[in-house]
Amino acid sequence: MPRQRFFDDVSSILRQARQKTYAAVNFIMVEAYWNIGRRIVEEEQGGGHRADYGTFLIRDLSRQLGDEFGRGLSIANLKNFRQFYLTFPKLGKSYALRSELTWTHYRLVMRVENEAARDYYIQEAADHAWSSRELERHITSLSYERLLKAPKPRKAREPSAAPSPQDLIKDPYVLEFLGLPEPGGRDERGLENAIVNRLRDFLMEMGRGFSFVARQMRVSTETGHFHIDLVFYNYLLKCFVLIDLKARKLKHEDIGQMDMYVRLFDDLKRGMDDNPTLGIILCSDKDDTIVRYSVLSESKQLFASKYRLILPSEDELRAELERRHILQSPSS
Repeated sequence: MPRQRFFDDVSSILRQARQKTYAAVNFIMVEAYWNIGRRIVEEEQGGGHRADYGTFLIRDLSRQLGDEFGRGLSIANLKNFRQFYLTFPKLGKSYALRSELTWTHYRLVMRVENEAARDYYIQEAADHAWSSRELERHITSLSYERLLKAPKPRKAREPSAAPSPQDLIKDPYVLEFLGLPEPGGRDERGLENAIVNRLRDFLMEMGRGFSFVARQMRVSTETGHFHIDLVFYNYLLKCFVLIDLKARKLKHEDIGQMDMYVRLFDDLKRGMDDNPTLGIILCSDKDDTIVRYSVLSESKQLFASKYRLILPSEDELRAELERRHILQSPSS
């Protein structure tokens, strides 16, 4: 056994070295792609008197590079490098490439038109080690736009400002990974079981800072016992977050119930160093009139968010967000 531990240690050292080498090489190549894009744009500007100059430039460059470096520098790739520079012209000046991200990550982010959203996805992907597949899902599901109030991006080198609940709570939540049928998810217990079984995916959809605490947490008073479907803690907000699941349309009595849960939890469970507890009613649908004329419209602790059990198209999501006056324009 001691000899096997020795072998395992050496294997671990080699694996870590290979991972670091791959990450370093990847970062060098991403940096090279940006610089190639910069030189293409500079050369195009020098020959801008001809409308088709850029097209012939990239074609000829691809041909010459292909003779020396092989097929990896195709016309399509060179156009991507050019777009890379045009999308992130400030790299090397006031911004820096994130070494945690691959070329695939940057290619995905390049398709996002909103600059603030691009900065958000880059920062979140780097900070939370999203794979390219995870990043693509966040972009496709408009994760940035679904925040109740789109967060202001910050540069990685700047100290992080304390977020507000509006910076972290989404509407709607997209839970297609649960594999439940529409509409609603049939019943609350089935929805709860599916969430707990896919807890990692659910936490990723919830966003930054969430950690799971308990399911069906019992809160007792002198006169009765109450059970809260899901309890989380957010270390960025420094507070507990209660989730009440409703596999149906939101009703006004649901709001009163969550209001009571939050008050109970603040009184009986909240620690001295914790901020006020938040409550999210996660429902299959909601009536905007009920939201507008209830305590939800003014409360800083209560929220109602819709969930979707299929991944809508970007157009469908944008239409829903625009209807709720949540989606910000790219110029904002």
